[in-house]
Amino acid sequence: MVQHEERGAAAGAPRPPETAAARPSARAGRPIATDLPRWLWIPAALGLALILVPLAALVLRAEWGDFWHLLTGAAARDALALSLRTALVSTALCLLIGVPMAAVFARGRFPGLKALRALALVPLVLPPVVGGIALLYAFGRRGLVGQALTPFGIQIPFTEVAVVMAQTFVALPFLVMSVEGALRSAGTRYAAVAATLGASPGRVLWRVTLPLIAPGILSGAILSFSRALGEFGATLAFAGSLQGVTRTLPLEVYLVRESDSASAVALSLVLIVLAICGVVLAYRPRRGQP
Repeated sequence: MVQHEERGAAAGAPRPPETAAARPSARAGRPIATDLPRWLWIPAALGLALILVPLAALVLRAEWGDFWHLLTGAAARDALALSLRTALVSTALCLLIGVPMAAVFARGRFPGLKALRALALVPLVLPPVVGGIALLYAFGRRGLVGQALTPFGIQIPFTEVAVVMAQTFVALPFLVMSVEGALRSAGTRYAAVAATLGASPGRVLWRVTLPLIAPGILSGAILSFSRALGEFGATLAFAGSLQGVTRTLPLEVYLVRESDSASAVALSLVLIVLAICGVVLAYRPRRGQP
């Protein structure tokens, strides 16, 4: 009898209100962001439209019937080949010098480190054309470093080397930030364990640290490549615009935008596709991430 009364009381007891977090979603496996206020979707949609509408306008403006012909012209081929070649070289340079920089910023301990880190990230917010002028006054014929190179017949401005340097200048901070973030997230526990087992600092770096942060290095390299591929201002100021020598794809778009708008749109779409692929690859979900 007592058990029966307890069951009745339990059955008649009011149930606690179901919270939004406990309420099942409409579709299994697709959680709904119920903690967001509804008004927040309005500015989010406006921001998304600000990005997507111009891209859609380019797609609608493109002359798809002549698209392949527009991309296979001599100037377009030269610009695309030069952009891909120099972007790959500049990405390799970013890896070569950016990974050590990130390691120093993440694990180093010495006075002035924060100031050096801030200076290293200045190209992120610096107008690219200002960066190109700075490179010109540093490595030009009468520049800070260039005047010492001139007696040896070494001239950097308005050459393919200048294109690579300009791209590296603007793309390097992207790799440094990505690798530094990966290093800080990884922590020092595994490196400390390897060191206590007798591994040298170099062995710890190659066998423990770098494999641990490999996804961050890959993401930074992809972002650096995408940024180098789209570089315009620093390249124009430091390397000029010589067809087949320093005229990259963004410079070709700028040059033909008034005389041949169809070609400018086609080349712009190529850059957009490459940029989207780079962002997707850089921010694709990792194993174990939602």
